Amino acid sequence: MSLPHFTPRQLEAFITVAEMRSFTATADRLALTPSAVSQLVGELEDALDFKLFERSTRRVAITSAGREFLASAESVLKHLRMAQSAASDVRNRAAGIVRIAAPLVVASVILPQAIKAYLQERPKVRIHIRDVPVEKLVDAVTSGDADLALGPDRACGVDVARTQLFESPWVLWCAPTHPLARQRSVTWQQLHAHPLVAAGRDHERSVAQMHTGLPSAQRVTPVEIVDNISTALGLAAADVAATLAPDYVGALAKPLGLVRRRILAPEAMRYVCLYRPTQRATSPAAEGFAEHLVKVLPQRR
Repeated sequence: MSLPHFTPRQLEAFITVAEMRSFTATADRLALTPSAVSQLVGELEDALDFKLFERSTRRVAITSAGREFLASAESVLKHLRMAQSAASDVRNRAAGIVRIAAPLVVASVILPQAIKAYLQERPKVRIHIRDVPVEKLVDAVTSGDADLALGPDRACGVDVARTQLFESPWVLWCAPTHPLARQRSVTWQQLHAHPLVAAGRDHERSVAQMHTGLPSAQRVTPVEIVDNISTALGLAAADVAATLAPDYVGALAKPLGLVRRRILAPEAMRYVCLYRPTQRATSPAAEGFAEHLVKVLPQRR
C-alpha cells in the first residue's frame, strides 16, 4: 500500500473544522483565510476520495465517512506532533542516549555528580556508563562501543580527539599507623623503604614513569599488583602495604580511614582527559554532555 497523499496541515484543518463546525472560526484559529481552509479540506477530500463535510451557506456538518476517519486523523496528527517534539529535543540536545566509557574510579567518583548536574537541565537525556579498563578507553571510542570516554591521559590515533580536563596529583594513601603517616609529605626516595601495592598495570606503569630519574637502587617497585583500586585501598587500610593513587580517589579512600600524604621531589600529576571520535558524527546529546564535562570538570576541587 502506497503512502497517503495528504499533509499534516490538511489533517489539522479537517480536525479543527470538525470541532468548530465553521470554516471561518477554523481560519481564525489557524491564522488562515476561510478560502485557504476550504482549499486544504478540499485537497484532503480529493486525496481520500470521499467527502468529509456537507456544506451549505448556513451550516457545516461532518459526513458519516468523515466521522469514521476523524479518530484516525487525530491519532496521526498527535503522533506527528510527538515526532516533531522528539526531533526538537534531539536537535536541542534535550533528549537522546549517551554512552560514556570510564575506568572504575572515574566512573564512581567523578562522573555521577557531573551526570546529576546535567540531567537537572536535560532530564530526557539518558547517560549510560560503560566500565572499561584504562587501556581500553581509546579503543571504546574508536570502535563505536562508546560515544565518549573519560579517564587518564592515553595516546590517541587520528580517529580520536583528546581534551585534557583537569590534573590530580599522585599521592600516598596509607593507614594512620603507617610510619609515613607521621609526615606531612614524603619523597619518592622514602617510598623505597616501604612495601607498596599497585592497582592494575596502568598504575604500575605510572609508578614506573614517576621515578625514572632516580638511581636504580632508589626506584619504587610495587611488591604486589592487584586488579582493582578497591583491593589496593583495602590492603592499605589493613596496613599491609601503602598504595599510590591520584588524589581524586579520596572519596573511596577516606571512608576506609586512610590518610593522604603528598609525594614531592618531584610531584607527579595524573591528567584526566575527555576522548571523542573524529571520524564519525557524534549525536547532539553526546555533544551536549561533552561540552558540559569540558565546562564543569576543570572547576572540580
